Amino acid sequence: MLKRFAYSLIFIVFLFGVSQAQILQPAKLTAETPTKTFAVGDEIELVFKASIEKDWHLYSIGFDEDCGPIPMALTFNKHPSFSLVGGLKAVGDKVEHDKSFDCDVRVFVGTGEFRQKIKILSPDLKISGSYDGQACTDRCVLVDGDFMVGPIKVQGEKKNSGEKSANPAPAKIKTEAQVPSPAPTTATTAAATPATSKVDSAANATVASASPAKPYGKNKGPQLDPSLIQDDPSKNSFLGFFLLSFVAGLVALLTPCVFPMMPMTVSFFTGPGKTKMHAIVYGLSIVAIYTVIGLAVAPLMGPETANHLSTEWLPNLIFFTVFIVFGLSFLGLFEITLPGTFINKMDQKSEKGGWIGIFFMAFTLVLVSFSCTGPLVGSILVSSAGGEVLKPIVGMVGFSLAFAIPFTLFAFFPGWLSTLPKSGGWLNAVKVVLGFIEIGLAFKFLSIADQAFHWRILDRDVNIAIWIVIIALLGLYLMKAFRLPGDTGKDVEDKRVSVPRLVLAMVSFTFLVYLIPGMWGAPLKALAGYLPPLYTHDFDLVSQNTKANQICDEPKYAEFLHLPHGLQGYFDYDQALACARQQKKPLFIDFTGHGCTNCREMEAVVWSDPEVLKRLQNDFVVVALYVDDKTELPESQWYTSKYDKKVKKTIGKQNADLQIANLNNNAQPFYILEGNDEKVLVSPYGYKKDVKSFVKFLDSAKKKFTASK
Repeated sequence: MLKRFAYSLIFIVFLFGVSQAQILQPAKLTAETPTKTFAVGDEIELVFKASIEKDWHLYSIGFDEDCGPIPMALTFNKHPSFSLVGGLKAVGDKVEHDKSFDCDVRVFVGTGEFRQKIKILSPDLKISGSYDGQACTDRCVLVDGDFMVGPIKVQGEKKNSGEKSANPAPAKIKTEAQVPSPAPTTATTAAATPATSKVDSAANATVASASPAKPYGKNKGPQLDPSLIQDDPSKNSFLGFFLLSFVAGLVALLTPCVFPMMPMTVSFFTGPGKTKMHAIVYGLSIVAIYTVIGLAVAPLMGPETANHLSTEWLPNLIFFTVFIVFGLSFLGLFEITLPGTFINKMDQKSEKGGWIGIFFMAFTLVLVSFSCTGPLVGSILVSSAGGEVLKPIVGMVGFSLAFAIPFTLFAFFPGWLSTLPKSGGWLNAVKVVLGFIEIGLAFKFLSIADQAFHWRILDRDVNIAIWIVIIALLGLYLMKAFRLPGDTGKDVEDKRVSVPRLVLAMVSFTFLVYLIPGMWGAPLKALAGYLPPLYTHDFDLVSQNTKANQICDEPKYAEFLHLPHGLQGYFDYDQALACARQQKKPLFIDFTGHGCTNCREMEAVVWSDPEVLKRLQNDFVVVALYVDDKTELPESQWYTSKYDKKVKKTIGKQNADLQIANLNNNAQPFYILEGNDEKVLVSPYGYKKDVKSFVKFLDSAKKKFTASK
């Protein structure tokens, strides 16, 4: 179970942490200016280039907006010099399956390109506007900005006044999925995607026309003390990954390919002419060899790798196959070995003596032990595929240090060898346990491919059933109920079970008992990141009844905005704050979004916990502020942002502005707990699927609120 625990920590470290005080701008759209000279009446194609930061992906167009993520939209300011022709097109985007929303979306990674045709109506061509969309990584943010195209050279006379009115209002270019209409079909290719255009009913407002001066009247919005701002915990991810790789290196020492090599190595360094410096060089050579492997793999771990691993079917099928092969090798079906001639050549070079000979002796150890260390090294490199170029190197340094230090220490202190247990059948048992774990982890990758292609051959209950069988076989093997090809020697003939082996069997059967309720719909929250979504379960006998909490009045926008798990609350900051003051309770602010996949995960994994639900129902007034809602408010409620000096017309724009201007943050999910005086009570909470931490977050705010009264 050690490696399973290590993999759990790797995924937690990778997904952990949201920057608590940072305005993220992961993507930007820029318009290219054509260099040719055109004439009035010509149709030209405008090109908009998207630059996207490492690890992020930008949602394109041509998929159903009701799915959740926000497609890109362009709004052109009205001008009589041009009219739009057709709809917006995306060039070179690709289809991916969004696991959280169970639908296909289209995205760009690294760079992107959108195109829009226009017809020139007069020589004084002026093209400007704005764009808005969404970008995501392990968090999601709204992407918006302004653009200007030109100047573009145009020859010819102005057309008559009839043509000047061809573009009477700012045109907002959207995909068919964004325009209220019958359900569209999802595009099936990555070629340019046609779209339809929609003309907003309201004309562009200027900064001068916006009122009131304050967006929330007499309320200021959340007031965050700088002392409550925390550093991004993800900065420590390299240390965590290093430690986990170090543990994997220690596990590798307990395999039959490596453990018996220790006495042979020590005898070499205790021979005549050998010094302790030779032993140090030997250990450093092992580290250098594995680090070179990390350096070779690092260029493959670019920003697209994590995206491919998490969404696309082909790499997941490849890794499923690799893990199955590793697992079967560990079980004894075959051995993964390097060519014997290559190993023999390295061994011959190690006999030359001197410092070069020491290096090649270390190289020979790496090659000879490959059949046991190869799967572990491969697993570390797969787990490092998160878009971080340094992670494979960090992983290999950690693994090789754990691998090299014992050899070096035993060469320094040969007397320690007498304290080591003797080689025997227990070494093969270590390999077999790792083999079962490798096969179990392989189905994580296959389940992603299954969801992407909608094969429905590996639904949640089928996946759980496979794991139950694997864990049951592992427990029976540890209890010596059966043998495998590599099991030989006296340890196998002896039916007595050692205490460490019995403890591992107990752990296995305990995990087995934990899995069984999942067959009938139990959430199995500890495995939420590994199992397919609950909606793929054939039958669910587990249901959760939630007692609705009391609120003060009918919430605004409740006809189209909702809270999960039957919670009652608000979707307007002013209304929620008024109720919090009336009930004398702190206010729980949930900055969320329709297209925020991580928000849905937090609601499913953390909010669903009875202890969390109880607190949200009884101790707080809850308000969900959707930062991506497109509902336009009456003109009397428009205002000019003090942050970017732009007019905020929609519910989403105003909520996003509140988060940015007051809290200096634009990532979701983002949770704030404030008192009736609008002062934030405790440090904000981001994307962290830890129920205990979330309960502590709620309790500490309630305690401080009570003390302040």
